[in-house]
Amino acid sequence: MSSDFDLVIRNGHIVDGSGAPGLDGDVAVKDGRIAAVGVVSGRGAEEIDAKGLLVTPGFVDVHTHYDGQATWDQRLQPSSWHGVTTVIAGNCGVGFAPCRVDDQDRLIRLMEGVEDLPFPVLKEGLPWNWQSFPDYLDSLSGRRFDMDVGLQLPHAALRVFVMGERGANRERASAEDIAQMAALAEAAMHAGAMGFSTSRTLNHRTSDGQPTPTLTAAEDELMGIALALGRANKGVLQFVSDFADPDAEFAMLRRLCEASGRPLSFSLAQSPVAPLGWRKLLDMLEQATAAGLPMKAQVASRPVGVLLGLDLTLNPFSLHPDWPKGASPAEQARLLADPAFVARLIANPPAKGNALGTALLHRWGDMYQLSNPPNYEPLPETSLAAEAMRRGVAYEMVAAEWLRQGMIYVPFLNFADGDLDAVGAMLAHKDTIPGLSDGGAHVGMICDGSFPTTLISHWARDRSHGRLPLEHLIKRQAHDTARAVGLQDRGLIAPGQRADLNLIDLDRLGLLPPEVAHDLPAGGRRLLQRARGIRATIVAGQTTYRDGEATGALPGRLLRGATSD
Repeated sequence: MSSDFDLVIRNGHIVDGSGAPGLDGDVAVKDGRIAAVGVVSGRGAEEIDAKGLLVTPGFVDVHTHYDGQATWDQRLQPSSWHGVTTVIAGNCGVGFAPCRVDDQDRLIRLMEGVEDLPFPVLKEGLPWNWQSFPDYLDSLSGRRFDMDVGLQLPHAALRVFVMGERGANRERASAEDIAQMAALAEAAMHAGAMGFSTSRTLNHRTSDGQPTPTLTAAEDELMGIALALGRANKGVLQFVSDFADPDAEFAMLRRLCEASGRPLSFSLAQSPVAPLGWRKLLDMLEQATAAGLPMKAQVASRPVGVLLGLDLTLNPFSLHPDWPKGASPAEQARLLADPAFVARLIANPPAKGNALGTALLHRWGDMYQLSNPPNYEPLPETSLAAEAMRRGVAYEMVAAEWLRQGMIYVPFLNFADGDLDAVGAMLAHKDTIPGLSDGGAHVGMICDGSFPTTLISHWARDRSHGRLPLEHLIKRQAHDTARAVGLQDRGLIAPGQRADLNLIDLDRLGLLPPEVAHDLPAGGRRLLQRARGIRATIVAGQTTYRDGEATGALPGRLLRGATSD
C-alpha cells in the first residue's frame, strides 16, 4: 500500500516552539519537511506512536566549538545526545580559518588555551586542507553529520591572517589592515559563514599564557568588520567581553549593531566579582531593543562550572609539588587513600600567589561532590568546606576522598548567591536566548553541551521554586535560537518547516553523570555526558538517535549561511 508521508508521529503532546500551549495530535513528515500538524489521516511509510511523549522542535545550540571535531567526526556528541539538531560553531573569536600554513600551530595553541582542546589532538586531527575561510567551508561541505553545522568567521584567525605577528601581539590595526579584514569578512559571509565572532576577555589565553589576539581590538577595527557584514546583508555578530567598563563596552556594541544593521549577541553570566552586573547589562539591553536594535544576550541554564578529577585537566592537588603528575589515575587514587601521602600534600602546599590555585583549585567552599544524577544547584551545606567542618578534618582530606570516588564540581559563574535565581531571571527575560554550552570544547574541564537537557528538566519540572513554563523554554531553545542566527526554516513545528524533532519522555528526562572517553585523535581524552528520556531525535525527517543510541543516519550538513532579513 502506498504511503502519503515518509513519517507520521501519532498521539504526541506537541509543544511546537511558538510558545503557545501544547496540544495533542500528530505530525506528518515528507521530503525532510513537516507536511501536516494536528489530526493526520494519511498513512506514513514509518509511523511512531508518541503517546505520553512530548513532540518538540529540534534544539538549536548557537554557542559551540565543533570547528575541529567537525573535520574528523560525523557525530557531534555530546550535543546530539541532548536533542540538538543544529549547532553554530566558531564562537568566541577562535577557530581555524582563515589560516596560513605557518600559523597553524599558533591557532592550535590559541584553541588549546581558550577551549582546552589538547595540541596533539588538534595537530593530528585537523586535515588543514584549507587556507581561506571559503576553503574551510568547502572542506566541510562534502561531509555528513548527525545534525546541521554552521560556522562563524573567528576574529583571532582573521586578525592573524591579515596582520601576522602584529595581530597576534595585539598591535593596533591600520586602515589597510581593517580594509583587508573587512573584505575577507564580506567574502566569508557570501561564502556561507553564519556570522563573525570575537573575544574581549582576559579569560581567553593561548596555552602559553598570552591573551587572545582580539582582546584589545579598537572600535574602528570592529566597526570595519561589522559594516562589511552590513554590506553583505548577511551574518550575525557574536561577542564575549569582561565588560570591565559596562557602560562604555555596551555603548560600543550598540553602535556596532546600529551601524551595521546586523543582529548582535553577547555572553551574559553572573560574576562572583560583580554579582549584580548582569542586571545592569540587561537593563541596557532592554533599552537597545526598545529602540529597535536586534540584540540578544546569550545565557546559560545552570552554573558555568569546572569539573575536577584524576583523569581530567585539573584537580585540587594539581599544583602541589609532591603531586605525581605522570602517574595513572589508578595510581593517584591509590596514593590518595594513604593518609600519610595526603598529610605530605597538606604540609607542602603550592607556592603562594598562584592565581589558579587561589581562584579555583582551593575554593573549598565552592566545591561539591558530583552526584548521580548530577545536581547543578547544590545546597551550601553540601560543599566540601561544610563537610570538612562537620567532620573536623582538613579540607584536603575530604578532597582526597571525593577524588577517589569521582569528580568534584566547582561552579564559578551564575552561582554567586548559592542558587540559580539569577539564572532564572535571565532565562525569563524577553531579550535573552539560551547559549554558552561550549559543546565540543573544554573537553578536560567542562561538560556543558548538556545545557538543553538541564533547561527543560530543571526549569520546567524539578526546581522547587521559580519554574518556567515548558512552552517558553522550548520556544527559547528552538525557535528563538534559530531566529537569532537568521535561520527561518527550523525551530517550529509547522508545515513547511524543516522536520527536526524530538520525542521526549518528560517524566524521565534527566542527565547521567559525565564520563571520560579516550576517543579523540592521538588518543585524546574528553568529557562526555548523556541524557535519558529523549526517546528519539529526528533530523530532516530521519531518526538519528533512539534512546540515546545512534541509528547510523547522518542527514546533517554544513549550513551555507542563513536567510537575510
